[in-house]
Amino acid sequence: MKRRLAAILAADVVGYSRMMEQDETGTMAALKARRKDVLEPLVARHGGRIFKVTGDGVLVEFTSAVDAVQCAVDLQRAMATANADLPPVRHIVLRVGVNLGDVMVEGSDLYGDGVNISARLERIAEPGEVLISGATFDHVRNKVDTGFEGLGAQTLKNIAEPVRVYRAAGMPRTSAATPERRYEKPSIAVLPFDNMSGDPDQKYFSDGITEDIITELSRFRQLFVIARNSSFQFRGPLVDLDELHRKLGVQYVVEGGVRKSGEVVRITAQLIDVSTGNHLWAERYDRKSENVFTVQDEVVQSIVATVEGRVVPSGAERALRKPTPHMSAYDYLLQGRDHLNHYDPVAAEIPLRRAIELDPHYAQAHAYLGASLLIKSYALEDEPRLEPALLSTQRGVDLDPDDSVTQLSFGQVHTHLRKYDAAAVHFERAISLNPNDMHAQALYAELLTFVGQPGAALARLDFIRQRDPYPPLWYWELYGTALYQLHRYDDAIAAFHEIGLRNAWARGYLAAGCAMAGRVDEAAEHMAAYRQLAPGSSAQKWARSEPYRDEGPLQHLLDGLRKAGLPD
Repeated sequence: MKRRLAAILAADVVGYSRMMEQDETGTMAALKARRKDVLEPLVARHGGRIFKVTGDGVLVEFTSAVDAVQCAVDLQRAMATANADLPPVRHIVLRVGVNLGDVMVEGSDLYGDGVNISARLERIAEPGEVLISGATFDHVRNKVDTGFEGLGAQTLKNIAEPVRVYRAAGMPRTSAATPERRYEKPSIAVLPFDNMSGDPDQKYFSDGITEDIITELSRFRQLFVIARNSSFQFRGPLVDLDELHRKLGVQYVVEGGVRKSGEVVRITAQLIDVSTGNHLWAERYDRKSENVFTVQDEVVQSIVATVEGRVVPSGAERALRKPTPHMSAYDYLLQGRDHLNHYDPVAAEIPLRRAIELDPHYAQAHAYLGASLLIKSYALEDEPRLEPALLSTQRGVDLDPDDSVTQLSFGQVHTHLRKYDAAAVHFERAISLNPNDMHAQALYAELLTFVGQPGAALARLDFIRQRDPYPPLWYWELYGTALYQLHRYDDAIAAFHEIGLRNAWARGYLAAGCAMAGRVDEAAEHMAAYRQLAPGSSAQKWARSEPYRDEGPLQHLLDGLRKAGLPD
């Protein structure tokens, strides 16, 4: 069989099945028109050859990687232009992947990993995106009229080695009537377990058990686990599985309940196939409270064994981690973590210190205490004091370096200490211990913005949105910060508006963004609100508190604040 080197472009239509179900004749006519008027002229202009067409997809061969990527970029721009005057329900939106590699030739058709990788890249692309492989990027950087954002090495289905992936920057915003979510791995959402104790104040305990099960499932690289914030959007006894599937796109749902009575904890759990509604596995556990960690392990292993058809190692087994033997300490930790989830570091500090009093060797309690001290310092003090946070997080890592929570908190403190290389090491360690931890991914993105890589930060934050379609409010703060440093002021303003303008720090960035965008009246309005929330603030205080590594990005922020009316 003949072989040759080729650049392969793979594209398919978002929501094709849904569109065909709603209007088969109209959809086919629209696709044929786009193929004739948009795709085929662009392929011809860039010297490509269409060698395979399916109902919703196309594969194109190019002899030049530059031509292939430029064609992909032009294709997405042309599709966005063609959609501009149509209602969203009639938009035709593409995902595109490009790879440069060796292909096998059989007649007019092509086969092999050179083709397969481009198809896998297309499958993990978001609507309207162009993703390219590292091999392609090495040939096209600085040779096409767009930049690229690195997404790191990705594991692609049926591809032996991880592939470096890059996203083409600046693609037009797109909207499909009902964007599909497609995952390469078995996908699971763990819904908040019901509090069956009869005491509403015990909700923190059932939520904490749920969060720990999510964390344990997330350690399995074979699974795609929806982040806590998104799965917790579906709380209640009557969850609509069709709506959940439409919004999250997962294959499986875990639901259950927790009842704590004295020294006994009852946990019920069941695994449901969303597409059929069938219950695949269910179990009830009545155990003494000190055995709650064992129950969590049993629940997780049963879920994985059912989904995967076998029990597989997580890569970070419970034996390597050190949960507390004191149930009361665990209870206090759950209370503190619940307060942190509700952005109340002052309230979190009290139960976390109590947990440490009961078990001085409880690594996660030290880590969460350090995180609460860091947040409290920035929220309440004119000059942040980082030493207490550093001591607590250092103690957590010393007690258990194989826990993703301790590594994450330690990395967060190092970011604000301006020890950027150390912060990156600890974030990478946290992610390796828990690959699905979107909190770790987000704080790593924040670090990337502070070290002058806002494009890479934005790419990582976009990656998070695939796993966490309903992210916490602070996500939008990080998103807006990266956009501001990319000089995308209108987009940054929109991101900061997502958090409801209750945060003084976000108000400051919002005022700076409006000023740099020339929206003078809005800048003055937001700066007035900011100064009311933070009296006595100044540009110099921002310079001391925002841990930018380089002078350029910091001055860019200070310029915006000064233009908005903040004194030096």
